[in-house]
Amino acid sequence: MSYLDDMFSVTGKIALVTGAATGIGRMAATALVRAGATVMIASRKGEDCTKVADELNAVGALGKAEGFAGDVSSEAGIAALVEAVKARTDRLHILINNAGISWGAPLETFPYHAWAKVFGVNVTAVFQLTRDLLPLLEKAASDADPARVINLGSVMGTQPLADDAYSYTASKAAVHHLTRTLAIELAARRITVNAFAPGPFQSRMTAFATGTEEKAKHVGGHVPIGRIGEPDDIGGATLYLCSRAGSYVTGAILPIDGGQSVQHGLTLFKE
Repeated sequence: MSYLDDMFSVTGKIALVTGAATGIGRMAATALVRAGATVMIASRKGEDCTKVADELNAVGALGKAEGFAGDVSSEAGIAALVEAVKARTDRLHILINNAGISWGAPLETFPYHAWAKVFGVNVTAVFQLTRDLLPLLEKAASDADPARVINLGSVMGTQPLADDAYSYTASKAAVHHLTRTLAIELAARRITVNAFAPGPFQSRMTAFATGTEEKAKHVGGHVPIGRIGEPDDIGGATLYLCSRAGSYVTGAILPIDGGQSVQHGLTLFKE
């Protein structure tokens, strides 16, 4: 085995990625399958997950995928997803809590129920699913190779930026804090917990702003590095945190945003 293979391989690992039929979840799942992992892809639309799994299995990758329905928007849905995972494996090396929703409305008309709905999926489900899958994560974990949890945060959770998505931006800040909290609590169980804080990527959630090449180029113009994110930007970060390369990293909020998290527009003395 080459040095690179040894360092970044996830061959033989078993993963669950929620909300992986589209967007960032699909990007992460694709990287894991291509690098040798067995990946369970779950979202509310089970038929979409099955289709994505079939597409990934057709490319002749080292790993394999299986898609099925999994709804994290309710306590019963999370319990059903946990049972579906337990029916397929007795251990879980990687959990990527990617499923998320947003809600956009002006400040004056932002609805009360948009808070519970968004926090339920984006925050409560992250805690509940991770907690309920701990026995499987612990069984897969070792001193040399911890089990891995990755939560989906956002650059909007690190910056005071709403863009009319008030409950979303607050929920992502909560995800970041929950990630740090769980990282310290689960360290002794040999489980690392980190979060991605992505900037703009093409996904179903951002289709209104990035759905065409012209729109994506426009949004990319606001990013210091000059473009929106690409699938391999998520793929590389996923393999880093899930392989031996990332085994000593926990409690990190990894910005994958082309520099947006350090973008400020302030100047003191230069005009």
